[in-house]
Amino acid sequence: MTRRAHLAGWLLLATLVPAGCALPKAPAAGASPADGPWSGRLALRVDSDPVRTLAGGFELSGNAQSGELRLLTPLGNTVSSLSWTPASAQLRSQGEVRSFASLDALSRELAGAELPVAALFQWLAGQDAASAGWQADLSQLENGRLTARRTDPAPAAELRLVLDR
Repeated sequence: MTRRAHLAGWLLLATLVPAGCALPKAPAAGASPADGPWSGRLALRVDSDPVRTLAGGFELSGNAQSGELRLLTPLGNTVSSLSWTPASAQLRSQGEVRSFASLDALSRELAGAELPVAALFQWLAGQDAASAGWQADLSQLENGRLTARRTDPAPAAELRLVLDR
C-alpha cells in the first residue's frame, strides 16, 4: 500500500471514530427491517499488522450483487461511499474515486480482509448464512445488534453493527 493510501486510510478512520454518536435517520414508512435499507453504527476490527479498525455511522442499501455503503460523520455527512456491481466496485472519498475489480478487492484494500458482504445481507434478513470463516451471532438481531467474527483464514476480524430502530 502506498504512503498516500495509508494517509487516506488513517484520515478516514480518524474522521469516523467519533461517528458513534451520529443522529439516526428515521426508517421509511412501511419498510421491513429485513428488506433494508439499513442504517446505524458499525465497528470493524481486523487483527492484521498493524491492527486496522473502522467505526462510524453507516447507510447500506441494495444487495450483495449491487449496492452502496455510505460511511457517515457524526453530523450525518458522507465521508466515504463504496458502491458495487457484479463487474466492479468503487470507493469515493475526499473527492477521489478509486476503482476495483470487485467488492472483495475493495474490502481487502480498505479493511485488510475480505468482508462477508453476501452473507451480511442474509444476516440482516435474519438468515444464518455461511461465509468463509465467518460466524454470525444473530441472537440480538431482534434488538438491532449483529456481531460476526472470523478466525480463519488469518487475520482474525470482528464486525459489529447496531441498527437504528
